[in-house]
Amino acid sequence: MSRVTARRPTIRITSHGEITRPDTLAVEEPLEIRLGGEQLTVTMRTPGSDIDLVHGFLLGEGIIGATDDVVSARYCAGTDENGHNTYNVLDVHLRTPVPVRGRHVLTTGACGLCGKTALDDVHTRTRFPIPADGLLVDIATLATLPDELRTRQGVFDATGGLHAAGLFTADGTALVVREDIGRHNAVDKVLGWALRENRIPAHDLVLIVSGRASFELVQKAVMAGIPMLGAVSAPSSLAVDLAAESGLTLVGFLRGRTMNIYTGAHRLDRTSVSDAPIAPTNVGTRP
Repeated sequence: MSRVTARRPTIRITSHGEITRPDTLAVEEPLEIRLGGEQLTVTMRTPGSDIDLVHGFLLGEGIIGATDDVVSARYCAGTDENGHNTYNVLDVHLRTPVPVRGRHVLTTGACGLCGKTALDDVHTRTRFPIPADGLLVDIATLATLPDELRTRQGVFDATGGLHAAGLFTADGTALVVREDIGRHNAVDKVLGWALRENRIPAHDLVLIVSGRASFELVQKAVMAGIPMLGAVSAPSSLAVDLAAESGLTLVGFLRGRTMNIYTGAHRLDRTSVSDAPIAPTNVGTRP
């Protein structure tokens, strides 16, 4: 899709002087999500896979739990100065209408909820509690997944400005990878794909994200019934708390053969590293 990237003039400074040339940038545009014609929220996203994004967002908010809950999702009014459709407004009609007015959207870091309130809210809304057993992933396989994710980030190669999320099977097979300017949107896009493919609850899948593991990303995984989340960067304290209370395996600093396992270590087969000598480290040491 041509709207995924855009070209802008730039002056590049190097040790050899200045170069004036166009640069390729990731597109960022608003997407207004409506329910039955009434605005629910607006998110800034990279255009593409919008239908999946909306399904994933509604899943994460506990508004839907299956593809059959959605009657239709259509682009509607929204035009630029030339009268062309911007494809930046999506109206969703649900089989069972949900009131929009006064609805609180939890998925922002500035929602103002205290930790306990936020944890309790997710527990009361999820339709897909994470089972204690079932998924087991070899730690050597998990270590390969960030690179597998990276090889599928075509727009990142061109722009250097997008997050990515992917769903993988226990043997490391990539089912879907999506990119977006917002890490939460990238996750919504892969969860929406899974919902539309009837893969929710995703009790047999691993979610991998290219950045940090915030509370909202753990929340989305829990709402989809995903038992394992791996992040290339750090988790937040509330993300670890939610993962622990929800029974989710949370792995951070997943880079090559090193990683930090914060919760749910029982889902990782560590046989291949159990006999290897490990140097002592201080608490909080980063891989």
